[in-house]
Amino acid sequence: MHEMGIVLHLAKTLDEAAEENHITKYGSVTLSVGEVSGIMTDYFTECWDYFKSRHPLLKDSVLKLETIPAVTFCSNCEKNYPTVKYGKTCPYCGSDETWLITGNECLIKEVEAETSDGTEGTVEKEAEDLS
Repeated sequence: MHEMGIVLHLAKTLDEAAEENHITKYGSVTLSVGEVSGIMTDYFTECWDYFKSRHPLLKDSVLKLETIPAVTFCSNCEKNYPTVKYGKTCPYCGSDETWLITGNECLIKEVEAETSDGTEGTVEKEAEDLS
């Protein structure tokens, strides 16, 4: 049930951004979630919906999830390949000398928000890995 923990960390991060940027309301939050991050997106969405109803800044917000494909690099032949399809063994040379280069992240990509001066817009902040 680490999805709820990630939702709580996400809310804390959004609260900090709200304070820094005078945000009074979030319209949407877009997360990029790695294909092999271990986050169950359906359950994550349920946790989000439960939590946001109890959090004034997030109450009316929409959660948008985008998938980051899992890609593995083979140090033997120096090629990249899709992790989910082939796992740890390189499909080009059969080596196990591989490591994941993308696909394990959970990043805040974008938020749409309303500020205390009544303006709406997108708040840009350096992506933070929530996983």
